[in-house]
Amino acid sequence: MRRPALFFSLALAAGLAAEPPPAPPSSDELYQAGKQLFDEYAPPEVKAQYEFPSHEEWDAFAARLQQALDQNDLSVLASAEPETRAAMKAMRTLPGYGDYADWLAVRLDYIEAARQVSRTRPTPPVVGRPGPSAGHPEPAIPYYDLWLERLRTRPIPARAEQLMPLLREAFAAEGVPPELAWLAEAESTLDPAARSPSGAKGLFQLMPVTARSLGLSTFLPDDRTDAGKSAHAAARYLRTLHDQFGDWPLALAAYNAGEGRVRRLLDSRRVRTFAEVSSALPAETRMYVPKVCAIIAVRSGVTPAQMAVPRA
Repeated sequence: MRRPALFFSLALAAGLAAEPPPAPPSSDELYQAGKQLFDEYAPPEVKAQYEFPSHEEWDAFAARLQQALDQNDLSVLASAEPETRAAMKAMRTLPGYGDYADWLAVRLDYIEAARQVSRTRPTPPVVGRPGPSAGHPEPAIPYYDLWLERLRTRPIPARAEQLMPLLREAFAAEGVPPELAWLAEAESTLDPAARSPSGAKGLFQLMPVTARSLGLSTFLPDDRTDAGKSAHAAARYLRTLHDQFGDWPLALAAYNAGEGRVRRLLDSRRVRTFAEVSSALPAETRMYVPKVCAIIAVRSGVTPAQMAVPRA
């Protein structure tokens, strides 16, 4: 029996949706475009194994994907693992769509970590546990230790040797700690061409509106795929977020979930730290912040407590 090519077909149509023309296509038009691409370009072996979904299946899949990332129950995110693995395999069979498969691989990393959490009873973080530097308590970051364990033996991405000196230089030039440039590993596995079905693109997965607000072009050329330009823009954005929220874990949460969402949670709960709002943030963000902090610690040796504030 052939399986519905849900993730596979979403990737096809998303390629058309990433940079919409002046008159955005309707969902029906995107659906028909995706089906035509599948019919014309999917290899025979893919068509033998997968079938293009009905319109109802398409809509249901899109809703499931968004819900799994946006809701705050890690067990729901963990339950997406079987479909995600099958989808990633399907997406890698079509030439030109490896960038979407890479985006999905990053989400699979969150899903696997969520599965680890859901199988154990999480231990509440200890606020202000001693850090490696005397007098510098580590901020409480739920699941930071889990991500340290996951990342300690993970190979450095192949492009790091070429790209990281440039990215670190750009961050330093913007007055932001250069080790934060490792954010690109969490966002794109250091792939300048990485793109998501929602329209984010580049090393730092900037959305079109955000990129334009930071002075980047998103159309002919798309500056988000330029390593240097995107790094300067991401660093400026992170600096702005740190100015708003006062620490890096909250700035990273805002980078991933949106500054408005984080600010509303802080204000409604009358709290000031990431740990105090983590459980109410999207599941993706709950995994994203500790992952970024762990990547920085493993790759650069700088722990969250040691990350400097932006330079004046």
